[in-house]
Amino acid sequence: MDHLKFPIGPFVRQETYTDEEFSRILYTIETAPAAYGLVTENLTEEDLQKTYRPGSWTVRQLIHHVGDIQMIHYTRMKQVVTDPEFKTITLVKIDEWAATPDSVHAPIKDALLQLEGVHRRYAHLAKSLTPEQLELSYYHPMRGFSINQRQALAMSAWHVLHHLAHIKLALGEQMI
Repeated sequence: MDHLKFPIGPFVRQETYTDEEFSRILYTIETAPAAYGLVTENLTEEDLQKTYRPGSWTVRQLIHHVGDIQMIHYTRMKQVVTDPEFKTITLVKIDEWAATPDSVHAPIKDALLQLEGVHRRYAHLAKSLTPEQLELSYYHPMRGFSINQRQALAMSAWHVLHHLAHIKLALGEQMI
């Protein structure tokens, strides 16, 4: 069941990232909306109700979740670079968020537009950060560790790929 829960593996925080690794992280942030667009361009209502494992969210809920959480990731970054008092993030109840009417019934194009807009701004902000700003960190209570902005971007890139893999599994695509 772990291969279904974490089809690309769980997020592993690295202490440092090489320039090449960090470029790949930013590339993932920049290109994720297009990847989601390709995977979802011809989905039917039936496809949107599929799940990747028993009891999991539907494809529709996954797409809305990614839009929501990526917006939160961008907001956290913006807050940490503008507010020296920002030290601990506020968590959201993701299962409850995934059960709201907009996550269950709204068209996925809304979430895809959200993801595209947020990721454009997110990538722009990330690329503009100074080395000192990339070292700014906050405490992530769910994960139980502090995370700097390079690590936060890596987690965010992992997040979009993690759920893209879930969507592909739900749609019956083979994972490598």
